[in-house]
Amino acid sequence: MPNSIRQKKIAAMIAAALLIGSGGVLLSQSGNQAHADQPAAVQAASVDVAVVESRQVTDWQDYSGRLEAVERVEIRPLVSGTLTKIHFKDGDLVKKGDTLFTIDPRPFEAEVARAQAQVSSSEARLDYTSHDLERAERLIGDNAIARRDYEEKRNAALEAKAALLAAQASLQTARLNLEYSHITAPVTGRISRAEVTLGNIVSAGANSVPLTTLVSTANIYAAIEVDEQSYLKFISPEQSSNSKAIKVLLGLANEEGFSRQGHIGSVDNRLDPASGTIRVRAVFENGNGQLLPGLYARVRIGSGSQREALLIDEKAVGTDQDKRFVLVVDDKGQANYREVQMGAPQGNLRIVENGLKAGERIVVNGLQRVRPGSQVSPHIVVMPGSEQTAARLTTPAAGQPSGITAAARTLPSKGGKAVNA
Repeated sequence: MPNSIRQKKIAAMIAAALLIGSGGVLLSQSGNQAHADQPAAVQAASVDVAVVESRQVTDWQDYSGRLEAVERVEIRPLVSGTLTKIHFKDGDLVKKGDTLFTIDPRPFEAEVARAQAQVSSSEARLDYTSHDLERAERLIGDNAIARRDYEEKRNAALEAKAALLAAQASLQTARLNLEYSHITAPVTGRISRAEVTLGNIVSAGANSVPLTTLVSTANIYAAIEVDEQSYLKFISPEQSSNSKAIKVLLGLANEEGFSRQGHIGSVDNRLDPASGTIRVRAVFENGNGQLLPGLYARVRIGSGSQREALLIDEKAVGTDQDKRFVLVVDDKGQANYREVQMGAPQGNLRIVENGLKAGERIVVNGLQRVRPGSQVSPHIVVMPGSEQTAARLTTPAAGQPSGITAAARTLPSKGGKAVNA
């Protein structure tokens, strides 16, 4: 066979082999492309879901204020003299009537003695003029004495009586001044430091320098400024006829909660139009003296009556610009966007004023892994912070399976079909 014919056959065989190989590659690529074009199965996100519950709640409003003493007294001397003794230590607790300071009493004792002598002299004068008047009355009946002499004796007796009353008043004043030389506590409470030391001369009067200050400790005020809306809702006479029925709680700056309970002591007689607030004083017991005037106070005022409200964990609430929303899981396992209006906190939960119904299920954990309209795999849990929900989940009603509420007995599977729990 000529070489030219043999070369042509070899070239034809190589071309056929290349054609068959390229066809296999094309088929393989088209198969892979077709496999890539098929949509992948979307796996439902696993999230924690809790049932929205309703319970009786008390509405609360928080305020900031300062503690004030129920009774605060500036101790000033009522007589002038030399300070000779101080009967307390700085910061002591004193009782009403305890002696605090002593001013040199000797000048006042001498004044008492002089006044007593004056009283005795006046009594003797009155006794003499009284007997003299009695004799004149017997003589005037027998016309044995002139009318003028009788009138003089009668006038002398009246003057002696008036002089005795003046001497007795002077004696009472002297005794009061002697009493004032021993300065006593007008109320029971905690005393401050002595502002004047021994040996100094103190002056009487309202403009004198206070010797010290004394504040009562049995009870204490928490002074707050209440806004108009809260006043109308909680404190106004239309809302509460008895101020002690209003719930008032107190917490200090170093406390987390509100450890003390009190009542409304007084409400001002007008609302300040400039600030839109009214001054309110709440009264709290302070038997241990721990509460001091001037301390920062956190005051919480509650409504006298309770109302029905929905409570959810605040972690289940998302933010969409200026809106708040939750994801509600329906019976098909789909997460739906629901705008809600939030209310005041209640312990570890938050009141929902609008947007939800009792018994609905919301996503409480895994909110960032879910989008509205997506399929979820719910895991029923107790509403975080809700002891009432925990009791309901552990104590089923009659005809209800243990460990789940009636609202959550039917759970959606990953495929979207309902299965019984």
